[in-house]
Amino acid sequence: MRLSAVLAVLMLSLASCSATAVLNAAAPRAGVETERNVAYAPRDRGDLDVYAPARAPAPAPVVVFFYGGGWESGDRGMYRFVGATLAANGIVAVIPDYRVYPEVRFPSFMNDAASAVAWTRANIARFGGDPHRIFLMGHSAGAQIATLLALDGEYLRADGVDPRGIAGVIGLAGPYDFLPLHDDTLKAVFGPEPGRWRSQPIRFVSPHAPPMFLAAGTSDDTVDPDNTRRLAKRLRQDGVPVEEKLYPDIGHRVLIGAFASLLTPLVPVRRDTLDFIATHAAPAAAQDIRAEAAD
Repeated sequence: MRLSAVLAVLMLSLASCSATAVLNAAAPRAGVETERNVAYAPRDRGDLDVYAPARAPAPAPVVVFFYGGGWESGDRGMYRFVGATLAANGIVAVIPDYRVYPEVRFPSFMNDAASAVAWTRANIARFGGDPHRIFLMGHSAGAQIATLLALDGEYLRADGVDPRGIAGVIGLAGPYDFLPLHDDTLKAVFGPEPGRWRSQPIRFVSPHAPPMFLAAGTSDDTVDPDNTRRLAKRLRQDGVPVEEKLYPDIGHRVLIGAFASLLTPLVPVRRDTLDFIATHAAPAAAQDIRAEAAD
């Protein structure tokens, strides 16, 4: 069995702190500057971490990354390997926490996410980031948050951010079209049935949507990969630039885990994400984004 396959088996429980600790320990450190515990909102779970290239020659593209956890759990510290990888490739990464169920229900976590983007727009220049080239990225529940922020502009506008200024969206293993609900917890998260449609990113697609990179693994048994297929199809129908990738035999957690160098041999999602950002960043900055970090 190849080493990469052995590592995949070991990391299948990426939701656990012990597994992510391994990925974080192997994340790039050279050339990465980290600012932790930055408050973007005066409330519980209102902090974020920033990962920045140490020597960016010009204002760098920015990614705001929203982690998954079924809208019930998650912690920004578990995803250092994502933030450090992006920073090592010339991108300023912002990873916020946000409130989750049962403390809040939809759309409160959307409001938190919009506040994190607004903070980023107002403050990221001092970390070397370009406030006019912000990408939204998410995995699992975080992909629902990222895409809904971009497609239903009410959340960003409420925080003073023009959604038309979002440079692009990266959605990884996201639920975008997941009604009707059958799980009692999800019914509680998203409230009474008549208003649940507002949680569905696919319902807000328009020709004004930003470019998107949507990816999933065909062996994902947590979020149906057809969510990715349906949203990509709907975006294409409205003429929105969209790249769709369905990676054979890849599961839900390995898709995000492959941002760490230990798992990159399994699936090229890191390379594909960096290529997407380089393509949709301003031309002057695209040349500054390295294709891959030197590990």
